[in-house]
Amino acid sequence: MHVTHLSLADFRSYARAEVPLDPGVSVFVGANGQGKTNLVEAVGYLATLGSHRVSSDAPLVRIGAERAVIRAAVRQGERQQLVELELNPGRANRARVNRSSQVRPRDVLGIIRTVLFAPEDLALVKGDPGERRRFLDELITARSPRMAGVRSDYDRVLKQRNTLLKTAAMARRHGGRSMDLSTLDVWDQHLARAGAELLAQRLDLVATLQPLAVKAYEQLAPGGGPVTLEYRGSAGGDAQGPAGREELCEWLLAALADVRKQEIDRGVTLVGPHRDDLGLLLGRMPAKGYASHGESWSYALALRLASYDLLRAEGNEPVLVLDDVFAELDARRRERLAELVAPGEQVLVTAAVDGDVPGVLAGVRYAVSEGAVERV
Repeated sequence: MHVTHLSLADFRSYARAEVPLDPGVSVFVGANGQGKTNLVEAVGYLATLGSHRVSSDAPLVRIGAERAVIRAAVRQGERQQLVELELNPGRANRARVNRSSQVRPRDVLGIIRTVLFAPEDLALVKGDPGERRRFLDELITARSPRMAGVRSDYDRVLKQRNTLLKTAAMARRHGGRSMDLSTLDVWDQHLARAGAELLAQRLDLVATLQPLAVKAYEQLAPGGGPVTLEYRGSAGGDAQGPAGREELCEWLLAALADVRKQEIDRGVTLVGPHRDDLGLLLGRMPAKGYASHGESWSYALALRLASYDLLRAEGNEPVLVLDDVFAELDARRRERLAELVAPGEQVLVTAAVDGDVPGVLAGVRYAVSEGAVERV
């Protein structure tokens, strides 16, 4: 699969941009602040319905504009599709596939798949659990686009349940009458069902990703491992390996019952996939806090390479995006990463300095300057 044409309207710094793309390697070179990352960010948005740089859509719309449009032509084998998203901050976004407007934004998921390497990846190892949960959830959605609906359902139920708990906690603190919390049982059921589906997918992903991560780390840092991925559930007990959804649902219900008093006291849901973590071990020690800067980079890159190998093995090779990552790496990791990604069907690279891009990634060059993108 590869993108053959990217069109932008009022996206970030671009009033308009039309960028034809070829299979193989394309390198966007430009000084910082010229808009090269905006191009690959747009491709990534079509794949995930989110940005790797910001958490809301408002910064993606050019200053002074009401909306932004991202459009891409995508080829997979002999099939070509046109996918379009209209970003409307504060209102519902709109989507079109092959000029049809009868689709929801999440219906475009799966048409484009990407694996992104970026400086922000270091947070996968050194950052908070939310970074690792996002990594898992974006990957399970890339594998199975229907999981976007499950994630949305879980977030909606969690918000409703937290509102009920917060109201109960406020009433208790101010000496008011006890609230009727009978509806909490209903929300427990909804949360456990959606949570079990999400948890089952995460557990399966971690088990599948483990050998691929070991291989990728060894390729990047021979003799430096081993690496181990451990899913750490907030509900306690054994959360390792694939498990049945009914079993996981009952497990979550029991965990919610165990902490109900604490939840009412604190006004927040204390267990569930929203509080889980992915443990990353290097040897016998947690990578966070113990791995060196170079080892942390190798670990983060290994997770991305493992993701790429997984998606490729499942039949629809993703677009590889390397956003200004080579400037962050030492010479050895730079060359090794380039060798590993060079065979990809489509590789999009951004760099402030062309010399930072290893020679093995020879391909089409684009100069990016002041909102203009020119093939050179």
